[in-house]
Amino acid sequence: MEVQQKDDGKQGLFYIEHNGMIAAEMTYVWAGTDRIIIDHTEVDDVLRGKSAGKQLVAKSVEFARDKKISIIPLCPFAKSVFDKTPEYSDVL
Repeated sequence: MEVQQKDDGKQGLFYIEHNGMIAAEMTYVWAGTDRIIIDHTEVDDVLRGKSAGKQLVAKSVEFARDKKISIIPLCPFAKSVFDKTPEYSDVL
């Protein structure tokens, strides 16, 4: 599974395609120039149980580290992953 990203400077999306369709997505909005707010994560049944959601969160952490920005995980799923993964605390 390859996590891809779209970003228009105001909001963005990390996503995984399956058979040409978006089967998992995590949306975010920019809060200023140095922070994103993850507001929603959704995984289609076809990818459920395959750690797709965790891969989306991992990609957001990689993005935040590369851009030297922080993440506010308002989405309950993303927040639970951050709470269970102390090595991600550097981007909070």
